[in-house]
Amino acid sequence: MVSYRINTVLLIIWLYFPMVKAQDKPYSNMLVFASDTQAPLWIEKVFLKSDNNTKATELVFKDIIRLKPLAFFLLGDVVSLGYSENKWKPVDAYIKAARSEGIPIYGVLGNHELMQRPIAGEAKFQIRFPDHKRTGYVQVFDSIAVVLLNSNFNSLSPDEIKEQNKWLKDTVAVLDSSDSVKAIIFGCHHPPYTNSKLVKSSSLVQNYFVEPFLASKKAKLFITGHSHAFEYFKKKGKDFIIIGGGGGLNHPLSNSADRLEDVSAEYKPHFHYLSVEILNEELVVVSHELQGSPFKGFEIGYSIKIPLKETN
Repeated sequence: MVSYRINTVLLIIWLYFPMVKAQDKPYSNMLVFASDTQAPLWIEKVFLKSDNNTKATELVFKDIIRLKPLAFFLLGDVVSLGYSENKWKPVDAYIKAARSEGIPIYGVLGNHELMQRPIAGEAKFQIRFPDHKRTGYVQVFDSIAVVLLNSNFNSLSPDEIKEQNKWLKDTVAVLDSSDSVKAIIFGCHHPPYTNSKLVKSSSLVQNYFVEPFLASKKAKLFITGHSHAFEYFKKKGKDFIIIGGGGGLNHPLSNSADRLEDVSAEYKPHFHYLSVEILNEELVVVSHELQGSPFKGFEIGYSIKIPLKETN
């Protein structure tokens, strides 16, 4: 109970005294998101086709570092086995390179960080992402607030689930009332909606996170991973995007008659990441797609413009 109250107080200080957000060096106004950068496990390769996945992950990180974004968010499954120091070695090098350029990096837990040995996996994750809080935290850059949530509900106690839900409700209320925040982005690992044949839509994310997202006047975009694909859904006028193309093996998507309507049905890149920035009172969302096989670099593959102010 004490922790979320402290976090809310700190959030209020952060929002209403913006000088604490000053950076030591200039950045672009772009926020970048990637997910599922884990190297494939051998068992996954038995069932799914590989395509130089570890090289693709390297190129994703390098292109993001080239952009020098305001901040970089990793939405889970950063590595294939969180408890294994060996699995972290390549990603550690990429994280170090990004931070050496002054790019702050934040993360949320995926299922692979907690696989087999969850306590050890979460401990190693926490070392790499010291700002992370397992019952939710928020980062504000420019005028965009990114609310980062833990969707690994089976690793949370009932009290921790209640704490996160309470924190989320209180935090969104503060952000909605802040003049310094123009847009709120929600991020977690498990998608509330997906057409993946290998993972399911999370009913718990729908129950606990989607309702406050839809109720918030400033919450504009909900970004997740877990499904290794690019998927885009509209629900009650709001935008939900899956960006599971950080390097994991590509997931097949359902073509059944009862599949969810995917706005991006014709856009299905294997490897990609997302950038978000505010331009002309719109949230401009861009998917950066890795071209070719062999790889030929990144191009803008898909873009969305979300008005910051509701239109009648």
